[in-house]
Amino acid sequence: MKAAPFAFIRAESLDHVLEQLARHGGEAKPIAGGQSLVPMMAMRLARPALLVDINRLPELKTLEIGPRRVVMGATSRQRDIEENAALNRVVPLLREAVRWVGHVQTRNRGTVGGSLAHADPSAELPLAALVLDATLVLRSQAEGQRRVAATDFLIAPMVTATGEAECLAAIEWPVWEGPGVACAFEEVAIRHGDFAMASAACQLQLDAAGICRRAAIGLGGVAGTPLAFPDLAAALLGRRIEPRLAHDIAEEAAARAEPGSDPHADAEYRRHLAAVLLRRALLRAAAGVPAMAAA
Repeated sequence: MKAAPFAFIRAESLDHVLEQLARHGGEAKPIAGGQSLVPMMAMRLARPALLVDINRLPELKTLEIGPRRVVMGATSRQRDIEENAALNRVVPLLREAVRWVGHVQTRNRGTVGGSLAHADPSAELPLAALVLDATLVLRSQAEGQRRVAATDFLIAPMVTATGEAECLAAIEWPVWEGPGVACAFEEVAIRHGDFAMASAACQLQLDAAGICRRAAIGLGGVAGTPLAFPDLAAALLGRRIEPRLAHDIAEEAAARAEPGSDPHADAEYRRHLAAVLLRRALLRAAAGVPAMAAA
């Protein structure tokens, strides 16, 4: 199929973007990498009357690495994030997640903000944002700027808290201060680069004795949005992440999931897979096992 007819404007500034969104409302969509929106348009699942190209706006490409948070422009390319060593040192889970996104060619064009705005429940970056308690910065002509926590931003499959006249401008990623931060991201798909049947993410902070002092865990692809489990993460504190504990936490998290069934896997299998992946992620992070090789 082909996309329905649409108009195209190359934005000259963020104010220009916001002006167009205010004027056209839900009929207009910002576009940067287009790795999610263009296929949706080709299948006519999305039919914007106007595309506003935000690729050339420097204010959406910024990257500020501070001691407590990283502020990332929404059009930051996924491949640039993957290869940024300074960013990887302070927000390691982000790189782990990005390495599972599509293929190198996809990541060369795809943007961090685009993936979050698309809000596919099986996508990697929404899960990372939820687990790390990221904040999404939205801009509009009428209201100026507002900040929305990831847990409030991701509402349902392909549905976010972004208003019709709003543009996602930046993402704020918390930095875990101090030594001993480790993370892991695990995923299973029919083929590497396909949509995940299930995924799991965790970030831990361990002291010199291997005792967990801080934790965040989550699952993707097994509900209408990614899932985070702050209460289960709290149950890890003050303990060593050993196989029995990792198994019990992962099983409890998977039991709370609400996966669907499709020709590739039924709900029961996806729930089992989620438990296996989270247990694996916890043990890998606790052991400091390196991430998968980039594909």
